[in-house]
Amino acid sequence: MPLKRFLAHHLTRGLDIDDPLTTARRRDIIESKPFLKRIYQEWYETLSGQLPDGCGPVLELGSGAGFLSVYIPRLITSEVFNCPGIQVVLDGQELPIAAESLRAIVMTDVLHHIPDPRRFFGEAARCLRVGGRIVLIEPWVSRWSRMVYTHLHHEPFQPDSKDWTIPFSGPLFGANGAMPWIIFERDREQFVRSFPQLRVELVRPFMPFRYLVSGGVSLRTLMPSVSFRLWKGLEVAMANHMRTWAMFALIVISRVEHDGIAR
Repeated sequence: MPLKRFLAHHLTRGLDIDDPLTTARRRDIIESKPFLKRIYQEWYETLSGQLPDGCGPVLELGSGAGFLSVYIPRLITSEVFNCPGIQVVLDGQELPIAAESLRAIVMTDVLHHIPDPRRFFGEAARCLRVGGRIVLIEPWVSRWSRMVYTHLHHEPFQPDSKDWTIPFSGPLFGANGAMPWIIFERDREQFVRSFPQLRVELVRPFMPFRYLVSGGVSLRTLMPSVSFRLWKGLEVAMANHMRTWAMFALIVISRVEHDGIAR
């Protein structure tokens, strides 16, 4: 699309999204864009604030371009391929983690890239201790986001997908940005039946504008950083209308005992 090509950030224009170099470039982009970096700082404060009390390891999936380790001490950083700042290369569908050993699993914009989310949730239920949590920030479906993600975003966005699988076409290129909404809104009852040991604690749609006007990690900045507070104020004023306007959602899931047995 000509508009997307025109708005593309010069550091990633023409790069293969599945190339680890692109992930490294995106880290540079976040650092170079004050508006965008403040969004990530806000997200990471939110993620760390949702962690359960106590000690124990916290695993981040898809750490590549981010800096969540600044907010969560001793965070285990991981990615699907080797890139700078990563401790472990792993697949979220087959975690090399001992049963009931994790305090939490956290991720930002990762679930909608996992080819078979059912396998991930099965692994998460196995690896989390009782009381542990999965904490995610993911794209969300609303009237507004359907238009934005369909016309301005490089990733597939398919709210009408009939199941939860995503055809594998590369570790990052394969995606369905609507998948978190499909699982936790459209098919919520199916999730509850499939994973009785996982309880959905919170689904909070939010942020209709700021990520978009920041340009994200793929586009040029569309608004100056001095306007950050104005955009945030607008979003706060619209808090009761997020079902129509949200582009993201905070999702919190707890590992619970099922029938009195931790499974």
